[in-house]
Amino acid sequence: MTSTFPRIFPRFSALFLAAAFCCLSIPARAEIKVGVSDWPGWVAWYVAEHNGYFKKYGAKVKLVWFANYTDSISALSAGQLDANCQTWSDTMAPLSKNVPVKAILVNDNSDGNDALMVNPAIKSFADLKGKTIALEQYSISHFVLATALSKNGLTFDDIKTVNLSAGDAAAAFLSGRVDATVVWNPWVNNIQASGKGTALFTSKDMPGLIPDLLVARVKAIETHRAELVGMIKAWQDTQRFIREQPDQAVTVMAKVVGMKPDAYKVFLPGTRFFTLEDNLKALGPASEPASLAAVGPTIAAFLKDNRLIENVPDLAVGVDASLVAEALAAH
Repeated sequence: MTSTFPRIFPRFSALFLAAAFCCLSIPARAEIKVGVSDWPGWVAWYVAEHNGYFKKYGAKVKLVWFANYTDSISALSAGQLDANCQTWSDTMAPLSKNVPVKAILVNDNSDGNDALMVNPAIKSFADLKGKTIALEQYSISHFVLATALSKNGLTFDDIKTVNLSAGDAAAAFLSGRVDATVVWNPWVNNIQASGKGTALFTSKDMPGLIPDLLVARVKAIETHRAELVGMIKAWQDTQRFIREQPDQAVTVMAKVVGMKPDAYKVFLPGTRFFTLEDNLKALGPASEPASLAAVGPTIAAFLKDNRLIENVPDLAVGVDASLVAEALAAH
């Protein structure tokens, strides 16, 4: 994800690219290749590497950096990676095409990093009627706005939208050319700091709906299970270190993405890092309100309504909680 987090996260538009690749098998090897892109919950893997957590648990892991997030999804679908850091939403198109992948870990949920920012004249969703909102179509921002409107009794017919990249959307709002915008950090923080806008709705208001995952190919789970379980054990240490030593963690993470540590800190409060205990619920049944199984139909409906997937896959097939359970039992 450059210094402004290219969470150009057509975390949705990436779906078309991922689905286009055929399913190739991965030859057996001792080291697993894991794709990583620019998002806090994923850049955190470099903290694990830096602190020696992979080695601690005997996991031979090669982190493969992708400046373009969509390329990493395509690489996993094509069998060029054993596992990849990607969202639940961007895992649905491969699943709908029967690509053999499974979510094996929830790294984090967006917990305020995405927000609907409005000018001071807008105090409520009722005030939003007829207003113009800038956002990046089919990105996470589009999904955030769809959720916000639905939860507050509005539809897209009640507003006007302008399709702009996240940076341009923020600029349009700051210059007063639009009444509101949906963006992610650092633009959320920049708008708040400018005094020109406040958050009317954030990803904190939609728990579980923006999960960031570690997704592995079934072949890798079968042939490199020990490496993946070791990696998951390393995650428990990693998220604990980020909570307990945020300044040290930020120094490592900021260096990876070419930012200054002080600038990178803005991402931590809006990122809810998941423990392995959290994962047991997140990867659990639909009876767990914020689990992948529970939120999956809402996400899939958005994708299908916007023709980003042709059919809703069997979401249960795309989740494997057994590696987390094994890691937790031995941790």
